[in-house]
Amino acid sequence: MGWLTKILKGSSQRISKGQYHGKYEDDTIWEGPSSSVDQLADFDREELDRAIALSIAEEEEEEEKRDEKGKKVVDNESQLDEDELLAKAIQESWNVGSPHRSPSPHSPPPRYNNYGSLLPPYPLHYPSGGHRICGGCNSEIGHGRYLSCMGAVWHPECFRCHSCSHPISDYEFSMSENRPYHKSCYKDLHHPKCDVCKNFIPTNVAGLIEYRAHPFWHQKYCPGHEQDGTPRCCSCERMEPVDARYLILDDGRKLCLECLDSSIMDTHECQPLYLEIQEFYEGLNMKVEQQIPLLLVERQALNEAMEGEKNGHHHMAETRGLCLSEEQTVSTISRRPRIGGYRITGMITEPYRLVRQCEVTAILILYGLPRLLTGSILAHEMMHAWLRLKGYPNLSSDVEEGICQVLAHMWLDSEILAGSGSSSSSNVTSASTSSSSSSSSLPGSSKKGKRSEFEKKLGDYFKHQIESDTSAAYGDGFREGNKAVLKYGLRSTLDHIRLTGTFPC
Repeated sequence: MGWLTKILKGSSQRISKGQYHGKYEDDTIWEGPSSSVDQLADFDREELDRAIALSIAEEEEEEEKRDEKGKKVVDNESQLDEDELLAKAIQESWNVGSPHRSPSPHSPPPRYNNYGSLLPPYPLHYPSGGHRICGGCNSEIGHGRYLSCMGAVWHPECFRCHSCSHPISDYEFSMSENRPYHKSCYKDLHHPKCDVCKNFIPTNVAGLIEYRAHPFWHQKYCPGHEQDGTPRCCSCERMEPVDARYLILDDGRKLCLECLDSSIMDTHECQPLYLEIQEFYEGLNMKVEQQIPLLLVERQALNEAMEGEKNGHHHMAETRGLCLSEEQTVSTISRRPRIGGYRITGMITEPYRLVRQCEVTAILILYGLPRLLTGSILAHEMMHAWLRLKGYPNLSSDVEEGICQVLAHMWLDSEILAGSGSSSSSNVTSASTSSSSSSSSLPGSSKKGKRSEFEKKLGDYFKHQIESDTSAAYGDGFREGNKAVLKYGLRSTLDHIRLTGTFPC
C-alpha cells in the first residue's frame, strides 16, 4: 500500500482563480482558468498509472528475493487483487467530469431574499481538512469545477444573477453594489432607454452613454432624434414617442393628446378667456377701454398678417401672437374643427376686415394651443395694446417685450395660484401680484371641469419657458423688468418707462 501514499502526496488538484475588472458602467469581466480541470485530470491519471506499475514491479522484485533466500513465500495474490481494485476505484473517481458534491442534510440551503435574489455569500471558511466551502449554499465543494470570484468560491450553479436568479455561466458579468448580474440583466436595470424610440441609448465613439434631456420634462432621448425629423408638440415641446400618436393640425403642427385636452380651437371658444384677461388687467388698474377684436388664426394667416404689419410685435421666435395696428383683412377660424384619425378636419375660416379705430386694430393668436399658453400669449399681446393706447413712446424691444413678458408671467402665476387654492404668491412675482386686488379671485378655468395634474404642470412649464428664455428681448428683458417690478412695484416701473424708456435700476 506504499504506492497509495505516494499517489495522494503527488496529486494536488489545482484550479485557477477567476478575476474581475470594473469598467465605466460597472461591467465585470471574469477570466477563465488557464488550464482546465480535464487537463489536470489527464495528468493525474498518467501519474496514477505509473505509480501502480512501479508498485507492482516492486512487489514482484521483493517476492523473487525472498524465494532465492529460502524464506517463506507469502501468497500475495489476494493482496494484489485488493490493491488493484482500490487503484481502479481511485482511477474511476478521477474520470468523473465535474461532480457536484451534494450538500449534507445538515448543510444550509442557498440564501435568497424575498424577491428570489441571491444574498451576499457566507463568509469563506477553510476547515482543517482544506475543503472549500461554497459561498452560495455553504456546503463543501468536492473535486469538481468551481468558480473563484467576489472573494469566495462557488459551485457553478450557486453563482447566480441578483436580478433573474439564474446561474451566471458567461465569462463576463456585471457588478452593482457588490452583487453579480448577467450583463443583459444589468443593462435592462441600469442602462438608460430612450423615451422616444424606447431602445437602449447607444454609446458614443468614446464608449460613453450620451443622451439629450428636456430641461423641464426630463424626457431622455438619443441625440440622433434632433436631426432625424422626430416631431415635437407645438405646445409642450416634448418629442413624439413611438408608442403614442400626436394630433396633426391643419397647418402642419403637431399637438400631443395631453395638450389637446385643454386646447382652444376657434375664435368663439376663446372669448371667455379674453374676458378673464381683461378682468385681470382691470384688477391691476390697467383697464383697456377700447374693444379690440381677438381672432384665432392658422399659422399661415398669422405670418401673412405679420408681413403686412409695419411695426408689428409678435410673440417669441415662432410667431404665436400678434398685436396689429394696420388695417387689413385676416382669415379667422369661425368654428371648432372636428378630430378624426389623429387629424383635424372640417376647418371653417372666414375673412375678417380690420378697421383702424384706434392705435390697435386686432390681437391675433395661433389656434390649437392649450388654454394656459393661449392665455399667457393673450396677456402678453394685451400689454402691447395697453402701451400703445396709453401713448407710451417707441420703446426698445428689450423694454417693451420684457414688460409684456412680465404681465404674461403674472397672469400665469395668478392662474396657478387660483387652481391650487394657495393664498400666497411665488417669490418671482410676489411684489407684482401684490398690486392687484382681484387677481387671486379670477376663475380657475374657462373650461368646465377640474384642472388636471398635467395642466397644472403645464402652467409651471410655461412659466419656466419665460424665466429661462435666453434671447435678449424676451429673456433678458423679462428678467430686468421683473427685477424692477419686484423692487419698485408695477405702477412705479411703468411710470419710469414712460419718462425714460428704460427700466428703473
